[in-house]
Amino acid sequence: MVGQHDENLLPEMLPVYYTRLFPQNIFCRWLACGSSPQPLSNRELSFTLADDIYLRYLSINNQKEFQTLLQKKCPHKLDIGAVYNTKPSIGRHDAVVLSRELVFDIDLTDYDEVRTCCQEAKVCNKCWKFMVVACEIINAALKDDFGFQNILWVFSGRRGCHCWVSDYEARTLDSPGRAAVADYLCLIFGGENKNKKVHLGSDNLHSSIKRSLNIIDRYFLEILEDQDFLSTSEGTKKFLKIIPDDTLRKQVEESFGRGSSTVDKWECFIQTYYQYCKENINAIRKMKYLVEEIKIQYCYPRLDVNVTKGFNHLLKSPFSIHPKTGKVSIVFKPENARSMKLEDIPTIYSLLDDNSPDKIQHQNNMRTAVKNFQEVVFSLEKTEAMRRRNDASK
Repeated sequence: MVGQHDENLLPEMLPVYYTRLFPQNIFCRWLACGSSPQPLSNRELSFTLADDIYLRYLSINNQKEFQTLLQKKCPHKLDIGAVYNTKPSIGRHDAVVLSRELVFDIDLTDYDEVRTCCQEAKVCNKCWKFMVVACEIINAALKDDFGFQNILWVFSGRRGCHCWVSDYEARTLDSPGRAAVADYLCLIFGGENKNKKVHLGSDNLHSSIKRSLNIIDRYFLEILEDQDFLSTSEGTKKFLKIIPDDTLRKQVEESFGRGSSTVDKWECFIQTYYQYCKENINAIRKMKYLVEEIKIQYCYPRLDVNVTKGFNHLLKSPFSIHPKTGKVSIVFKPENARSMKLEDIPTIYSLLDDNSPDKIQHQNNMRTAVKNFQEVVFSLEKTEAMRRRNDASK
């Protein structure tokens, strides 16, 4: 059993996990948004049970009720929804959403057109670097550009990350406001049939784009080596199609004959591009940021914007168990994403099976994840208490 995932064992192991290891107290405090009990009782929870039985519009009044519900239903998947003006229930059409964390969903399947190491649900440490870049870029933008402080990063349990922003200003954003934040963070546009998906124009780059490029540059050569984009004729064709100028494209294609690896070919492209721009003034205006655009197209975060824009989308809870992998949706710090290894992420088996060789290390990693969660919740409660005092003094 050690190291193998068997979904049939979840009904036996989940009650033990929820009782011993799921951080129920801090979880309920987080759901309450550091405020009065009302946000907790009016918050929608959703359970997916064995055999894909789906329960929506569940709610709890306190931690004791939550513990009872977990033990009674033993959900294979736990999702979180919005806070309503009343207790959520099936068929109630007068319920109005009062608040919802500003959430972001980043899935590695959205990188399938650029990642070569894995496809679809498969994930490895090489393509995890795309997540590292995404975490650092989005976290920096949320803090530096929007001033948000209470930001929770969670491994999805399988192939991506979720980001929850709990600041009052973020929770109470309306749909247009959420759409504006999502659009601000999106730089890649176009479907499979569009070759060049990033257009930065010819004006000076915005400070947020410069910051994002600085982050990408820290990882770009590693990603080039790992993904080896230009090692196949198909990958080379995709790359060349991004170049908008026919003459430059031909020159770059010819220069690739001088390089053996993707890194070598990238250097050939850089040299050819700058030499071409030096000799063609018009090219500078037309393709001023071509190098930056290509870096962004290959490495910039790919967001599911519909998750961010809407209120009704449910998102997997921190510390839930992914039913397909058995992995825990652990909380991590974005600055530590680079040091994360997928094999070091705790599973329900490694935590509960005494024969697991990884048990001690994974238990330590679980404790670190809970500590990370506590830090965010304590910060949220502190800022919420300060906000309420300021509101009371007005």
